[in-house]
Amino acid sequence: MRNWSISAGRIYGVEVRIHLSFIFLLIFVVLTESAPPSTVNPGRSFALVGIIFACVILHELGHALIARRLGIQAKAIILLPIGGVTLLDETQQAPDSKSQIWKRESRIALAGPAVNVALAAVAAGVFYLISPEINLWARPYVHSSNLARSFVWSNLFLAAINLLPAYPMDGGRVLRAVFARQMDSVSATKRAVTIGQAFAALFMLTGMLWNIWMTMIGFFLFLAAQLEERSAVFQSVLETVRLEHIMLTDFATLSPADTLEDALEKAVHSLQDDFPVIRGSDMVGVISRQKILQVLRVEGNGYVQAVMNRIFEVAQKKESLASAFRKLTARNLSIIPIVEDQRLVGIVTLQNLMHSMALLAESRKLRKAALNS
Repeated sequence: MRNWSISAGRIYGVEVRIHLSFIFLLIFVVLTESAPPSTVNPGRSFALVGIIFACVILHELGHALIARRLGIQAKAIILLPIGGVTLLDETQQAPDSKSQIWKRESRIALAGPAVNVALAAVAAGVFYLISPEINLWARPYVHSSNLARSFVWSNLFLAAINLLPAYPMDGGRVLRAVFARQMDSVSATKRAVTIGQAFAALFMLTGMLWNIWMTMIGFFLFLAAQLEERSAVFQSVLETVRLEHIMLTDFATLSPADTLEDALEKAVHSLQDDFPVIRGSDMVGVISRQKILQVLRVEGNGYVQAVMNRIFEVAQKKESLASAFRKLTARNLSIIPIVEDQRLVGIVTLQNLMHSMALLAESRKLRKAALNS
């Protein structure tokens, strides 16, 4: 998510990130609408991209709002020119019934297009009453020369595109929910992604023969499908790999009686960023290298016991990476101790978890390449 997007802040606690494909859209609009003999002010091209951005964010907030009403909190929204990806909190308990899951996902998916249709209808009514000379039915429907008309039609086109059964568009999400009633979620996602990529190729081909905007839609659809496919593969790995396969068994610990200066000295000789705090055979807290440095700078030397975090989660060796991620994100933790028969046998930190995931993904790529060769 972070590699190809930039943070745009938070709305109601939900992180909003802008995918870099918006830059391609801006370049495309400026080049196509500023070419001679056009006399359009380039500033209006920026305004048009801003309108599309506003339509997309309202679309995605519609998803997040309905998900919240259904008891599922959105964690982040990645905005693309044809919609976006709303990342829901995986710590929320999903219904057991597949029919319930289908109904829930369908309601969340259709909320976005419904927002765009409502915005277009309200805007069209207002423009018709106060400024009928806008002529909403004149072509081109979306152009920087008429921003009011562009707002109406951008919402309508965004709703129409997202209702296509092309994953990860909203219609494709409904289709994936239908597939998920007959197979596991990863297989359902891969099948829906394949259909989405076929639509992307069709859009790009049609655009070359008819309208270049169709090519851009196909390009963005392909990007979104790739993003979703990687997310599905990532989730499948999370569910199948066990913590015993990636936990650290050679790690440093601290005592609550250690001073912060002693703790820092141990941290210097370790690659760990987070340390379990052990009293006898019991784990009583955790502390990070960053916390040690912060307290030393502000308050001076003290004892680990006074500043350690006493809130932590433990896990078993047989638990999945998905379980570890849920525990890490539920309380914003950075370390999970692994216990067996009430003994500390390993640790999993957010740092080594992400490192292990990168290596697992690379090893899967190598195996896949070896099978194809």
